[in-house]
Amino acid sequence: MSNIAIYTLTSELHDEQAVNAASKEFLDSLSVEYEFKGNDYADYGSHGLNLIYVRTGGTEGIFKRLLPDLQAKSRSPFYLLTSGKSNSLAASMEILSFLRQNNYKGEIIHGTPDYISKRIDLLAKVGEGKRRLDGCRLGIIGEPSDWLISSHADKERVKQSLGIDLIDIPIQELLDIIAITPIRESMEDAPTEAIRKALPGANQIYDALKVIVERHGLQGFTIRCFDLLTAVRNTGCLALARLNAEGIIAGCEGDVPAMLSMKIAQSVIGVSGFQANPASINPQSGEILFAHCTIPFNLVERYEYDTHFESGIGVGIRGYMKEGPVTIFKVSGNLSRHFIEEGELVRNQSKPDLCRTQQVIQLSNPAKASYFLSDPIGNHHIILPGHHREVLEEICCSINFG
Repeated sequence: MSNIAIYTLTSELHDEQAVNAASKEFLDSLSVEYEFKGNDYADYGSHGLNLIYVRTGGTEGIFKRLLPDLQAKSRSPFYLLTSGKSNSLAASMEILSFLRQNNYKGEIIHGTPDYISKRIDLLAKVGEGKRRLDGCRLGIIGEPSDWLISSHADKERVKQSLGIDLIDIPIQELLDIIAITPIRESMEDAPTEAIRKALPGANQIYDALKVIVERHGLQGFTIRCFDLLTAVRNTGCLALARLNAEGIIAGCEGDVPAMLSMKIAQSVIGVSGFQANPASINPQSGEILFAHCTIPFNLVERYEYDTHFESGIGVGIRGYMKEGPVTIFKVSGNLSRHFIEEGELVRNQSKPDLCRTQQVIQLSNPAKASYFLSDPIGNHHIILPGHHREVLEEICCSINFG
């Protein structure tokens, strides 16, 4: 089944045969797959993208009568598709003006067949992403780390705008599960004897986190991971690298906005991204060094084991992502702001005095470096392979971000 549905608005004053012929010509010119619903709106809102094809003028009153039912079926903006024939553009403009007056979001999709097709493809991708977010359960295992004084979230706003439930899970629950989880001997190579001895415990944390995910029906979580250093003398870095690669969002330090950013990105791009913080910034050139002690295994060409940087214990991950286009992304915990900037990963490095995965990124717009020094959304940001500004801006706009 296509995730694009096209519904129609047609005035009875127009010749039906002529309208059908014009409609076929217009829709055949578009390079998109869709389900044609006609004027049957029974399942409106059930597809990733629901288009209202305004075929003629004189349809404004029809739409006004339909609006209460349509609004009850979908929280998405109203997308009005029009060829411009038979006064359809004029009617679409009147409808959109009415929507704006009543505080509904909407857009007229009109232009060349190529423009319309690309616009529909993008909106369908965003719509499908929003469907993946709706009903999602994300866990907060322990409180955010004490130093993350700005990295909390407005749970009601998150539920209302994204359809995501944030589930509080005591860190003690995880510790209790770790205590009864069997130790598995690791067959992986380790660069030092200390890391060789730490690998079974790191795998035990991974196994315990899998139990938490299953028990609470989670699609992801963020964990107050530094508590593991004192409680079990090990780290969650290896577990998070594996879980993210398996499609389960796994964030560090109890940072809820970072977790939400990872989940939003995954919904439209397919990967969760690298949660990292800037270690140094050149505000003139726009070059930034990002670092953290874990990175999803599916983002890297190769990786090495090391100790966790701050503590010198456990297992940290030094991952090497392919050099090339990247996008830096972050949303705020109350969903009022977001930051998106594209750039290039110019090199990976492995200096001993930093968190183990280190990426030097050149911003496409060097002036954007000022954001990090004047108005940042917390310290952690999400690094995504590839340039994704357009789709990320679109999904943030469609879910009422500032």
